Amino acid sequence: MDETELDDVMTVGQRLKEAREAKGLSVEDVAAQTRIPTRHLTSLEESDWDKLPAATYSVGFAKNYAGVVGLDRGEISEQLRAEMGGRLAAAVHPEIYEAVDPARTMPKGLVIGALALLVLVVLALSWLSNRSMQAEEPVADVNAAAPPAASAAAPATAPAPAAAGPVVLTATEPVWLDIRDGGTVLKQGQMAPGETYQIPGGAVAPLLTTGKPEALRISVGTAQAPAIGEPGKRVSGVSLTAADLMRGPTPAAAATTPVPSRPQSRAATRPAPRQSVAPSTPPSAPEANSAAPAATE
Repeated sequence: MDETELDDVMTVGQRLKEAREAKGLSVEDVAAQTRIPTRHLTSLEESDWDKLPAATYSVGFAKNYAGVVGLDRGEISEQLRAEMGGRLAAAVHPEIYEAVDPARTMPKGLVIGALALLVLVVLALSWLSNRSMQAEEPVADVNAAAPPAASAAAPATAPAPAAAGPVVLTATEPVWLDIRDGGTVLKQGQMAPGETYQIPGGAVAPLLTTGKPEALRISVGTAQAPAIGEPGKRVSGVSLTAADLMRGPTPAAAATTPVPSRPQSRAATRPAPRQSVAPSTPPSAPEANSAAPAATE
């Protein structure tokens, strides 16, 4: 019996198996090259159509199998169609429905689940971030709303509370100030209400001079510093280091007095005319004495 007659009596599965064994390949080798499950390859070789998927996919499996073992893909496809008979659905272009290895594509359920999990993670992180910001805001509001008068009422001899953080000056109303660190001018001029100034971290011994200490609110980190002087009295040489501010104003800075105003200087000059009038009255006595001898003569 020649090869043509042998092909006529052999099934597609037998031809595929014989060609595979002739090449010295195992079912696992063919599965690795075609990425078709071994159970489907075994079902093709045994012509067990009930264990194969739809006829269109089975034809695709057989064509890929034939390509690996060196058989004609089209011939194997036609013979398999004939063997499967009514199981093969009519198709104009069967090549379009060639088998696709399920391992190459991710299941839709897994893709949808991964996207849903990613959305949940993003929402959870956003919620935690908003909650953290809301928890920090009340602390900042309490520190900002602390009135300077409460700090001014504390005794100057009270121990300074521990404080850390940047020193920030905030103007509550228009105020002129001068801040120097040794011979370096850090800040000089008018500050508008709401304007802030932070003492540089590298400042060694910054000193403040201002005529309206009540117009400044000074904070050290999140703590409110005591008042630096009495309202309306000029202060000079106030240390702006964190430790000195929390300790309270020094005696040198607190002992400043208000600058004399112009009404006081005018009041001091008013007595001058009175002093010039007072000497004019005594000469009347000598004149009376000189007139008395004339009368006696």
